[in-house]
Amino acid sequence: MTTSTAPAASTVPTTPVRTPRAWRALLPALFVAPASMGVSGPSLALPDAARELGVSAGSAAWLMTAFGVGMAVGTPLLSATAGRRGPGGTVRASGALLVLGAALVLAAGSLPLAVAGRAVEAVGAAGVTVAAFQLAGRDGTGRTSGIVAIGSALGGTLGLFAGAAVARAAGWQAALVLPLLSLLVLLPVLRLTGRATPRTGVATPGAAPGVVRPLDILRAPGFLAAAGLMLALSTVNFALLYAAPHRFSALTGWSPVRTGAVAALAALTGALLSWLLIRLAPRLGTRRTRTLLAAASATALLLAALAPWPVAVLLGSGLSALATAGGQGVLTGAATRGLGEERQGLGIGLFNLAFLTGVAAGPALAAAVAA
Repeated sequence: MTTSTAPAASTVPTTPVRTPRAWRALLPALFVAPASMGVSGPSLALPDAARELGVSAGSAAWLMTAFGVGMAVGTPLLSATAGRRGPGGTVRASGALLVLGAALVLAAGSLPLAVAGRAVEAVGAAGVTVAAFQLAGRDGTGRTSGIVAIGSALGGTLGLFAGAAVARAAGWQAALVLPLLSLLVLLPVLRLTGRATPRTGVATPGAAPGVVRPLDILRAPGFLAAAGLMLALSTVNFALLYAAPHRFSALTGWSPVRTGAVAALAALTGALLSWLLIRLAPRLGTRRTRTLLAAASATALLLAALAPWPVAVLLGSGLSALATAGGQGVLTGAATRGLGEERQGLGIGLFNLAFLTGVAAGPALAAAVAA
């Protein structure tokens, strides 16, 4: 799972930052990986949360849905912060929100307070993602952005196992605050940002700045088709992220920790294999690639939801991860192709909003079906 965001404005470092090149590439990835764990970490801890909070399993699913909603809301908000204050301001704001959200979760004795804490925590996680990709974009080659995307995907998949493990060791609330681990590298990341000031455009006398509206993006050829497919892929993927491990555990009788380990391995394998699909996409063409993505996601849903064999459930999870990660790589370009430089940022933001809507909707829909 990856959630890439485009910074609202570029920044110009005013103070040189003496950091080894390899560390400059790895730090943003290490920063974003724990934030991504917040999406999947609670999945196998939800039964314990429901029991202690005195609510149904379906109601406890809001602890996952709230994170997707918070990221969807937080991404544009923290992107605006990045534009005004640079990545350093975004890093500081994100760290404060992570701490505040985690404090609410750890103090929660009721579901509404825990859900509110998760939402605040997710806004902080969105800021971490925005800052990480903004820092990655400074190298101008795209390689660091790729490393950050891998870090995000690793965090999202390994969160299943990490959440189950920490819930067993320290209780269900610990599984809900895994994004706090991003704070371990917050100070080095702050040093990496240096002192940055937003780069503001200087208007040419007599020239009116162009105004890009969301409706302009939605009317662009191919955008709605690409974003709609991404929404579908994401919704299925995060519904399975919630439901598939529970079904696998029911079929095998395995513990949450063992289930989390194999579920994370299946999802990680699928995400890593997605690069094959991305490489094949130009040969297949747009229509065949989209048909393949939709078919893979539908097959994954059927396997994970209906197959009576545990291995088929894992296969469904891995296939969904492959389709979603591959879809992000292929459909982002399809959605923004032909938009023009002045509309690229908003186009990527709206496309990511479709992805994040699926992050929020998937667990809620899965819980509603299971109820």
